[in-house]
Amino acid sequence: MDVLEAIKARREITSYKEKPVPDDILRQVEDGGVFAPTGNNLPSKHLIVVKERETLDKLAETTPYMTWLKEAQAAIVVVGKPEVSKYWLQDASFACAFIWLEAVEVGLGSAFGAIYHAQDEQESVNRETHVRKLLGIPEDCRIVAGLGLGYPDQTPKPKTHMPRDEIVRYETF
Repeated sequence: MDVLEAIKARREITSYKEKPVPDDILRQVEDGGVFAPTGNNLPSKHLIVVKERETLDKLAETTPYMTWLKEAQAAIVVVGKPEVSKYWLQDASFACAFIWLEAVEVGLGSAFGAIYHAQDEQESVNRETHVRKLLGIPEDCRIVAGLGLGYPDQTPKPKTHMPRDEIVRYETF
């Protein structure tokens, strides 16, 4: 699949079939995050792959917006290390996007669950603490997001995007 086609085909999939994701397919999706760019090529991102049903169910309790993890067959939690790079959030965000696109490429559905909350520090602490305890994540890490993965139970219709001329500007705003 062409990259632009994967971008256009990407949808948030929150309903999954009860069909395990083979390890070789999951490894390809992980590689999307592994090979995503980082600022100054510093290792500020980490990926935690979760496949155990009990752990996925507990991850679903991180926020009321991640209940779809109860159906997901796997998840990748993306973590950033602020002490390693001032670009930790961008690095982790690139990893999330590349993971999602590779999931589309291999026929999986994915959904993005924000854990780090830039505008509500207490909410971020609550969410990150829940995941930190569950997955044994060190205190020097920030937990950016969890991406659920699985074979789509249904695929939403294409979205209507904003008109291109409302988004793209040339030379000046």
